[in-house]
Amino acid sequence: MSMWMRPGNYNHEYYHKHSKYVVKDYSSSEVVQDDYQHNAVVRIQGVVRKKMVEKYVREESMIRGPKFLVRLRSHTVFENTPIKIFCTVEGFPMPVVKWYKDGVILDISSGKYLVEGCAGIHSLEIPRCSTDDTAQYTAVAGNIHGQASTQASIIVKRFKQEEESCVYAWLPYTTAMLPKIHYTKINITFLEKFGPVFATEGESTSLTATMTLNPNLANLQPEAQWYRDDTRLSDSKWVKIDTGRGVTTLTLPHLYKDDEGLYTLRMVTKGGTAEHSAFISVADGPPPVPSAPGAPMDIKIHDANRDYVIVSWKPPNTTTEGPILGYFVDKCEVGTENWTQCNDHPIKICKYPVSGLFEGHSFYFRVRAVNSRGISKPSRMSDPIAALDPTEFERLHATKLGGKLDVVSYHDDLEAEGKPPGAPSGMYASETDRTYVVLSWKAPAYSSKAPMWYYIEKCLADSGAWQRVNTQVPVRSPRYAVFDLAEGKLYKFRVLSANMYGTSEPSEPTGPIQTQELKGVPSAPGQVIATRETDTSVLIQWAPPKEPNNLIGYYIDQCVKGSKDWDSANHKPHKNTKFVVSGLTTGETYVFRVQAINELGLSDESQESSPLSVKAALTAPSAPYDVALLNCDGHSMVLNWKKPLHSGGAEIKEYYVDKRRTGTTMWREVHIPPVTERLYKVEGLTEGAVYQFHVYAATLAGLGAASKHSADFTCDAWTMPEPGPAYDLRFCEVRDDSLVVEWEKPVYSGSGPITGYHVEYAKTGTSDWTTANEKAVSHHFVKVTGLEVSTSYVFRVRAVNGSGVGMASQASDSVVAKALPGSQEVSCVVDEKSGDIVFSFESCQMNEESHFVWKKNYKEITDFSKGVVIKTEGSQSKLIFKSADKEDFGTFSVAVTNTDGVSGSHSISAEELEKMLALSYDIRHPIIPLKSELAYKILERGRMRFWLQAEEISTNVTYKFFANNKELSGADPNKMGHDVSTGVIEFIMDHFTEENEGTFTCQITDGGGKAQSSLVLIGNAFKAALAEAEYQRREYIRVKEGPHFSEFLSLQVGDDCSVTLVCKVANLKKESQFHWYKEDTEIIPDVKPDLGSGVCKLPIKLFSMKTSGIYKATISDDRGKDMSQIDISGKVFDDAINKINHLAGASAAELVINCTATGIQMQCHMKYYTSEMNITWLHSESKLSHSEKIVIGGTAAMATMEVIEPLERDKGMYSIIITDPENTHRRTLDLSGDVYEKAFAEFQKLKAEAYAEKNRGKVVGGLPDVVTIMEKKTLSLTCTVCGDPKPQVSWLKNGADVEPDDQYVVSLDQGKFASLTIKGVSMDDSGRYTMIVQNKFGGESVDIVVSVYRHGEKIPEAKPTLTPKTIIPPKLPIELPQPKTAAPSPAPSTPSPAPPKAAGGRGMKSPTPTRRK
Repeated sequence: MSMWMRPGNYNHEYYHKHSKYVVKDYSSSEVVQDDYQHNAVVRIQGVVRKKMVEKYVREESMIRGPKFLVRLRSHTVFENTPIKIFCTVEGFPMPVVKWYKDGVILDISSGKYLVEGCAGIHSLEIPRCSTDDTAQYTAVAGNIHGQASTQASIIVKRFKQEEESCVYAWLPYTTAMLPKIHYTKINITFLEKFGPVFATEGESTSLTATMTLNPNLANLQPEAQWYRDDTRLSDSKWVKIDTGRGVTTLTLPHLYKDDEGLYTLRMVTKGGTAEHSAFISVADGPPPVPSAPGAPMDIKIHDANRDYVIVSWKPPNTTTEGPILGYFVDKCEVGTENWTQCNDHPIKICKYPVSGLFEGHSFYFRVRAVNSRGISKPSRMSDPIAALDPTEFERLHATKLGGKLDVVSYHDDLEAEGKPPGAPSGMYASETDRTYVVLSWKAPAYSSKAPMWYYIEKCLADSGAWQRVNTQVPVRSPRYAVFDLAEGKLYKFRVLSANMYGTSEPSEPTGPIQTQELKGVPSAPGQVIATRETDTSVLIQWAPPKEPNNLIGYYIDQCVKGSKDWDSANHKPHKNTKFVVSGLTTGETYVFRVQAINELGLSDESQESSPLSVKAALTAPSAPYDVALLNCDGHSMVLNWKKPLHSGGAEIKEYYVDKRRTGTTMWREVHIPPVTERLYKVEGLTEGAVYQFHVYAATLAGLGAASKHSADFTCDAWTMPEPGPAYDLRFCEVRDDSLVVEWEKPVYSGSGPITGYHVEYAKTGTSDWTTANEKAVSHHFVKVTGLEVSTSYVFRVRAVNGSGVGMASQASDSVVAKALPGSQEVSCVVDEKSGDIVFSFESCQMNEESHFVWKKNYKEITDFSKGVVIKTEGSQSKLIFKSADKEDFGTFSVAVTNTDGVSGSHSISAEELEKMLALSYDIRHPIIPLKSELAYKILERGRMRFWLQAEEISTNVTYKFFANNKELSGADPNKMGHDVSTGVIEFIMDHFTEENEGTFTCQITDGGGKAQSSLVLIGNAFKAALAEAEYQRREYIRVKEGPHFSEFLSLQVGDDCSVTLVCKVANLKKESQFHWYKEDTEIIPDVKPDLGSGVCKLPIKLFSMKTSGIYKATISDDRGKDMSQIDISGKVFDDAINKINHLAGASAAELVINCTATGIQMQCHMKYYTSEMNITWLHSESKLSHSEKIVIGGTAAMATMEVIEPLERDKGMYSIIITDPENTHRRTLDLSGDVYEKAFAEFQKLKAEAYAEKNRGKVVGGLPDVVTIMEKKTLSLTCTVCGDPKPQVSWLKNGADVEPDDQYVVSLDQGKFASLTIKGVSMDDSGRYTMIVQNKFGGESVDIVVSVYRHGEKIPEAKPTLTPKTIIPPKLPIELPQPKTAAPSPAPSTPSPAPPKAAGGRGMKSPTPTRRK
């Protein structure tokens, strides 16, 4: 369809709080044609009224943000006809347009809707309309600079001629056609509800509720509606709502105090609603400066016009801050982040007119509060508001375009002859304040294209001097705010209209209009009354102030009784005179006060309420439930039931049981008086009759509701052999994967005694029962493990006897396997002071009615005769065993009543208890441990020292010494003392005599600990001690006149790491003798002691652990003898080694390389080295240890570390670290690169030479150096040779080869036994014979001198050669054998037997003895 629009007038968007259809109903009938003009006027007036009530906002067009040039138009069409709506949008980049139907994005894929878009022109077409298409359609255009939207309504009607006269003609169906609808009733049960939230500004929070639906129909899901203080919430920047099947969540991503209030969830169905509410408290966040006020809240925009708006807000509470001095109002243009302050000075009231706005621009506003300490954080910014003419729609005009369609345009779009406008009328004040008045009037009828504007004039009511108000800016809308008026004065106003052709006559002046006078803050509220609500909340009510003065609301403060620390109960003004204060501490006592507020600030505080302790208000209990039959004998029944879920705040003291026969309606009470237990035997029943029962519970608050009647119970005697059902199942110690089930034994035991129980469980809502304990337990509790966290379960119990497993108990209530936050277990310790065994438990929940119930093996402890004590302080309770015995082992548990199941336990075995009893005994009977018992030592002058040593004593230790039960005095000449650092306590008796024979005792007291030690000196032991004491007295006198040690032996380490024993002697004479001993063996030093100087020294060579031991020195002459002794071990030895570490480490040279035949050796030369030194070798920071691969050692002058058979991985940085108690000395060497290559080549060379030396040909033994033999005898020169490979043997005589013949026989047997045999020797056979043994690795030659003599001659004296043996070097290069591969080799053949070994170092003997030199 085509349309024409005045440019520039639809360049904005409308924000509809509650979308409603704009219905335009046209027809081609003649009757409707006659009333068309009237209907058009009515429709336009309706649009105007609707648009004026609702706020509309024009989102500012950014530089290239989306902007609708042509907006959507609303239409009414008939069923089965097509409709197409258009819009035009501009922006860069080109905006993307999305279509919505009643706020839900349109499903284009269905094919029912056709969407087109080209060059900014977009359309939505419905080819065949149905009544379901009646809706509001929205086109949303967006790009990176923002969004813009336009809306239009499409009404689809059934085509009937008579419907035009029906008042419900706009409906898709007429009222007569609507059938009676029967809605499906959906029952909603909340499983998890949200509770009160106490948060701070800037935080985020979520409210979540889960529920079950019955029936749960996919196409009939309830609608989740969220409200804050009865105001419906929807998705926005500040609120996010997410609803799925069975769960709904409201999220507040950034909290402000505006968000505080009572939040209500209403699940709405066609058949009814279910709702739940909770309060969210939002406290002030940290102020920018200490003690600055909180931020204002609830920013509202009033009377938005072309160039001004009026901003109002609510003041913050100032419970702890100073009074507010004023407020600053800030504005920010939409699309920017530039906030500018609107007022130069703080304003004191909570309303401010902001003028000077730019027409057509949109703005945000915020407010900051000021006090003497500083400026608050800004409030939440307002919704965007556009500076537009609110009466723009009053100039709309409807024009008929054919039979069914029309177009709406402006009055001044119509042509008319130029003339001045008429006078306005109906001027009145729509709003008055202290300094301004908002005026409104009715515009004159006007149909010219020439722009029209208005002039406003004012005058004081008692004068006729009219003064024009808007001299600078012409007013174009019939609404204007006049500012800067005097407070409390009477004014009159009138208005003139004007255009380019002239000015109208002034309107009739208004009556006297008086500006408001500043009346001040409200008076204080009246009496405040606090009443109980729940265990964490209190209901506060108060009387309103007598002088409200435009009351905005109230602030409520709370304070713990006795303190002056007032806190705000609400942080957003509350409008009503009653308020529920939440989040209080159960059992605590509070007082409350109230302040009223208006736009000027807060009133004085009301009087404080009476103190009130926080606890739940008493109500009647809920109904008992699950009435069960436990036994029947044919004339009576034993019943049991579960206690009410809610006691109403008071203890349930009584139950009433009623009965009736099945099929009757009359209930009869079966017992008087009421019963106190949940187990009752109903007597006097008729055998075979069928009964029903129900139960009431009663408290101080009254009688509760009756339970649901039981199932039909037939009064027939139970005769089955198996046990009846257990009952009264309850739970404790509920954790994430376990819980403990308790129960009571069955009333009916069957044909024999009950031997055990089985516990079964199943997930709630299922019938898949699992047995928790395959082996029946004899006690009445079971800990069930292996549960799934946060999963709901039900349990039941079956008793077992000799006949089998009995009937199951009634299923328990559902229990969720999830530990309470803060849950703890019972702890068990032995008190360090008293020795008591203490079980302790701290509850994570408590209230005034809560108390702790302690149990052993889940039976309540009631016997306190054996020294069992229960002590409870606050949330902690202790079970104390003051006289525990070996039978007190088991499981000790505790439960806290009136909580959500707070409980815990601790199991203690017999072995653990025995250990704790031993520890308890030690604590109660403390003994100071002694390192050594009482002993004695005879000092010089024969004084007797009695001493003992404790493990540890304090400065408060006291002690006494006794001799034969008589206390000894420490006064002179005796001495008594102690040393706290060593624990030594001593008593020195100056004169030890025969009277002192007997028992000596020392008694020690230190705090609560005691110790006693005795020493018996009688008989021979006493005589020996007395003799020694007398000897020492005599010796003291003698020693003073004879030689003695002035300084005893000490060990000194010199700067060159030499270790020397040093002592000093005195009172010597020429005959005095000095001796050294080690382990009682005298040492003869190289240098005699220098007695002349009095200093004697004994150097200890090559100091090491081998030189440790006990060294003594003695000095003696005819006057006497003295001795000094030192034990060089333990600390003395360690101190010397540490000193050597220090000196040697400081002298350590850099590491050098010394290659050997086995590897690469690193050497560190230093003053001294011994293996006891604290030396560490590292390879790339990894510590090396002595092994076959790494050989660590050294000499007295250096430390060595050798890498055997080095490989590539042995390259790297090597370090030696020498550590003493003060310093660490480190030397490093980088064994890599050329250094490694050279060292490795040298190692290979030495290895080859060593290998050659090892495997060269050698003469093992058997050859003499000189042989003398008689002529004509046979000479046999035999020896053993070795080498690998087997060596070759050759013989020389006087340097010439010996040629084997009949006389000279040369042999080599098995490559080992070589011989030269000379038969029938003659004088010519004398000479030098040489045996040469050689292989590829070299060999050696051995010379033998043979001397032959004739028979009867003197045996000659032959001399051997100077070098009887000569080494033959190997052939170069020396070839080393390659290592064998890992490949398997064939099995070796059976080796030949080894030849017998010759005697070591000996061969065939010569006939004449050899002579060696």
